[in-house]
Amino acid sequence: MTSHITSPPVEARPAHDGPRRIPTRPRATSPTSRNPLRRLAGGLGTALLCLGTLLFVLPFLFTVITSLRTAADVARSPLGIPHSLTLKNFTDAFSQIHYGRSTLNTLLITGLSCVVITVVGSLAAYPLARITQHWSTAVYRLFILGTSVPVFVVVAPLYLLMRDLNLLDSYAGIVLIYTALNLPVAVFFYTSFIRSIPGDLEEAAALDGCGAFRTFFTIILPLLRPVTSTLLTFISLQIWNDLLVPLVFLQDPGKRTVMVNAYSFIDPHTVQPTTLFPAALLGVLPLLLIFIFLQRQVVAGMSAGAVKS
Repeated sequence: MTSHITSPPVEARPAHDGPRRIPTRPRATSPTSRNPLRRLAGGLGTALLCLGTLLFVLPFLFTVITSLRTAADVARSPLGIPHSLTLKNFTDAFSQIHYGRSTLNTLLITGLSCVVITVVGSLAAYPLARITQHWSTAVYRLFILGTSVPVFVVVAPLYLLMRDLNLLDSYAGIVLIYTALNLPVAVFFYTSFIRSIPGDLEEAAALDGCGAFRTFFTIILPLLRPVTSTLLTFISLQIWNDLLVPLVFLQDPGKRTVMVNAYSFIDPHTVQPTTLFPAALLGVLPLLLIFIFLQRQVVAGMSAGAVKS
């Protein structure tokens, strides 16, 4: 007996006259667009950000414009629209503050101080981050306490110490002073960062026969680049713009920094914006150029340090 298996009839599909239309899903509305309060808060935040940026930019623009105006124009209308612009104010300030020599002095002091602070700070922070004993915790807290001591409190003792050590009016003395003042900040930065580095790397290095110093310089130090970028940004700004330490500890006019020479334009009785403002702008110009050319490295280092910590 044979059985016949019949397949069900295939229904004829209607022919499409045009291209098939793919159904689209409804757009998902964001929480911000559904909540008017969030949208209002976002707009308010943007407005406050623009206002804050404007408050920071306006003084700088006012300084630049006033530096380019003549003294008679500023006296006629200090806050008005300039009628005549000139570069004579910058040329006069350039020659009067001995710009080339003072800028080299500032670069030398800032560079040497940053190198010493980073080297000594990282070496001091490494054992404080790895040794878990009472004395290491006490030393670390002592360093943190040093960040709260204002420089005005230690000026007189430092002056007597530098005088007894014959380090007054010398680059070595002022570099040591900046190292002592900024070392607590460096120890704080490096200790917090080193504690986030896993100890397995050092254990593997110890199994390979590396000592403590070799482990630090070959394993730990390359990992400190992000936090070093952040630290150098902070320290270089502090040292470059500092006025008190070079004014007190450097008596030789040929060794003074650019900020001290710019400060010499301040008269206790009268202030001339057309001479003071160009000197101040020339003082910050090298540091501004350095950060403009190295902004990618600085921002990358600060971002990596924030993610790492």
